[in-house]
Amino acid sequence: MEANNYVLKDIPSEDRPRERLMNNGAEALSHAELLAILLRTGTKRESAVLLASRILKECGSLRGLVDMSVGELTAIRGIGPAKAVQLRAGIELGRRLARSAGSEAPVIRKPEDAADLLMEELRYLKKEHFVCLFLNTKNQVIARETLSVGTLNASLVHPREVFRAAIKCSSASIICIHNHPSGDPSPSPEDIAMTRRLKEAGELAGIDVLDHLVIGDNRYTSLKEQGFM
Repeated sequence: MEANNYVLKDIPSEDRPRERLMNNGAEALSHAELLAILLRTGTKRESAVLLASRILKECGSLRGLVDMSVGELTAIRGIGPAKAVQLRAGIELGRRLARSAGSEAPVIRKPEDAADLLMEELRYLKKEHFVCLFLNTKNQVIARETLSVGTLNASLVHPREVFRAAIKCSSASIICIHNHPSGDPSPSPEDIAMTRRLKEAGELAGIDVLDHLVIGDNRYTSLKEQGFM
């Protein structure tokens, strides 16, 4: 434990998020209170809750915290390597839970099904990630792969990479998905052009491109529903 830190038991009752969680449930806690539980301790000048509140303020939002590396976290005053690792572990567990499937392979019947599958994983990312879901003849997801990680506003992917991966897992059809770090899922002209190239390549390869989704902040756009494919 870090020297001169206050543990949660030494904090006044109104600042004790563990106790509030036990009494009222996790859903009753604020972002700062939940973050304070992961931090476990504050500093000489700040309780864990005050430290958590300052971290969120410096990050701009909870979303800003999600993609920070251990190195970036330790640059924040009051966060040492131990706290940074605890935060990264908590965030990664949340991500894995968000993308974990049940015992059966998920079935994609409509664009919303595909969006729900990847929304929580992609919506907070600071760069564009281009992901493909590979489906069998029953529209069950048999594999998924991130084929490209782009810059802040551009995701570069070539059709041959997409269909090489599809052929490798014997996919009958695919759904392409990428995120917009801005949070706005409106497709760009480049998104539309790429979608049409992929659709044409799929027709030649005999693998149907069912849709291309753009993920924003808890919103998505289906290029098929928009009439672009």
